[in-house]
Amino acid sequence: MSSTSESKLQKYYEVALDLVKQCGPLLMEGYKKPKTDFTVKKDFYDLVTVYDKQIEDFLTEGLLKAFPESLIIGEEESATSKRDAELTDAPTWIIDPIDGTTNFVHRIPHCCISVGLTINKELVVGIIYNPPGNELFSAWKGHGAYLNGQRIHTSKVTTINQAVVALEISVIHAAAVRDKNIKRLYKLGSNATATRSFGSGALALCYVATGQCDAYHVDDLQPWDIAAGAVILTEAGGSIYHTKGGEFNVMKPDLACAGTDELAKSVISLIAEADQITEYTFK
Repeated sequence: MSSTSESKLQKYYEVALDLVKQCGPLLMEGYKKPKTDFTVKKDFYDLVTVYDKQIEDFLTEGLLKAFPESLIIGEEESATSKRDAELTDAPTWIIDPIDGTTNFVHRIPHCCISVGLTINKELVVGIIYNPPGNELFSAWKGHGAYLNGQRIHTSKVTTINQAVVALEISVIHAAAVRDKNIKRLYKLGSNATATRSFGSGALALCYVATGQCDAYHVDDLQPWDIAAGAVILTEAGGSIYHTKGGEFNVMKPDLACAGTDELAKSVISLIAEADQITEYTFK
């Protein structure tokens, strides 16, 4: 990012923020319908609506018009093209038009538009907008994180037995990763003060950024689920790592994160213990 000036980065942030806000009425149009039609992608639990495509198309057109030098990694474009997303040094927008589509279809107010930006493969801008919940989260590198224009900070909790931990319980619908996630839910849930599941990786990261949750763990999601939230979390003071420890990689975004470094590492340690469980007689 060293070659990108502060003024240029601010311009990226401001234009993207405005475009995302413009998409709010379109998302709410679908959200307010008694029944929003959807289709199923490759897996029975992976839903998509016409609003996903319309929002992604609007954002893509607006961002490329403002910044023709940039590239796009979008959830719906990737699904249509069936290409694996690749990250380069070019400014790259990573877009999830509706994160939490199942929530959107069922009118559960945890669904959002998520836009992240990388430059030289580094996450530098994150914007997440949840119109049903009136939550607009935003951050750009070095300038803090905000909710509806007010500065936000993570909690200071350092121990798991004082923590509210967010997990994506619904990932157990995928047979290939079911055992892993059940064991981790057991280990983290039995040690934490409480667990919560929102059905949106983007919003879960934001709720750690605000201190409403203290930690979050998820594997097996996609870059567009996580990119914007990772910027918001770190700018709010949080720590994010790969699930096994080590550096977080947005293109393979298995993660453990928390408001404090101590808690994040405690979550990683418990995940390692969970992965050693060989039988299911939980007590």
